[in-house]
Amino acid sequence: MKRVLISNVRFSVLIPAFNEEATIGRVLERVLAARVDDHEWEVIVVDDGSRDRTAEIAGSFAPSVQVISHSQNQGKGAALKTGFAAVKGDAVIIQDADLEYDPAEYPKLLAPMINNSADVVYGSRFLGGDAHRVIYFWHYVGNWMLTHLSNMITNLNLSDMETGYKVIRTSLLSQITLHEKDFAVEPELTAKLARLKPRFYEVGISYYGRTYQEGKKITWRDGVKAIWCICKYGFMG
Repeated sequence: MKRVLISNVRFSVLIPAFNEEATIGRVLERVLAARVDDHEWEVIVVDDGSRDRTAEIAGSFAPSVQVISHSQNQGKGAALKTGFAAVKGDAVIIQDADLEYDPAEYPKLLAPMINNSADVVYGSRFLGGDAHRVIYFWHYVGNWMLTHLSNMITNLNLSDMETGYKVIRTSLLSQITLHEKDFAVEPELTAKLARLKPRFYEVGISYYGRTYQEGKKITWRDGVKAIWCICKYGFMG
C-alpha cells in the first residue's frame, strides 16, 4: 500500500543531560544541523541537576535551544517526564547528551513516521550494517536478555528495547504516566506504549558507545532493576 508523506509533522528533540559539559555542545551542533526539511523543530535540553557547565553551554544555543533545569539530580526518567510535559511537537525524538548516537541519522530514524507508517520508532543498535563500536560483552548480553524478556511480556519483537533513540508521537505520551526516575524508565515506557498498541517500527542505527572512563553511567544495578520493571509494568501496568 502506498504511504502518503506527511509534510507538516512538528518534531521536538528532547535531550536529558547530567554532567555532559564535554559533549553537550557538539551534540547540539549536530542536532541543529540534522533538521529534516519541511518540518518544524524545537530542541529542549533538560539539565538534570548537573554540577558542571552543561546548562551554561546548552543555554548558549538560545533561542534555538530551550533549557529546563532541575535543582538537583533526579535521573533520566525524571528528566524525560519533565521534557514530555514541555514539548509542543507532534512527535518527540529522545536524544542522549553524549556522542553515542549520531543525529545525522535522523532522516532514516524519522522516515517511517514521516511516511505515516509508524507511531513509534526505535533506533536499533543491533540491526543493519552501520558502525558499531566494539565494547563491553556483558552489556551486550544484558541488553539481549532484557529485550527478550520484555518481548515475551509485551508480545513485541524488538531487537533493542534499551536503545537511547526513540521517536514517539506525543498523542501516545499524553496517555502515559511515568513513575521511574532513573534508567528503568526504558522498560516502563516500552511496556506502557505496547499496551496502547501503536504501530511500532525499528531502524538500524550506528552506535559509538562510551567506556566508563569516558562518562558512561549505566551499571549492572540498572539491569537488575530493569528486570523488575519489565515484569512490574508488563503484567501490572
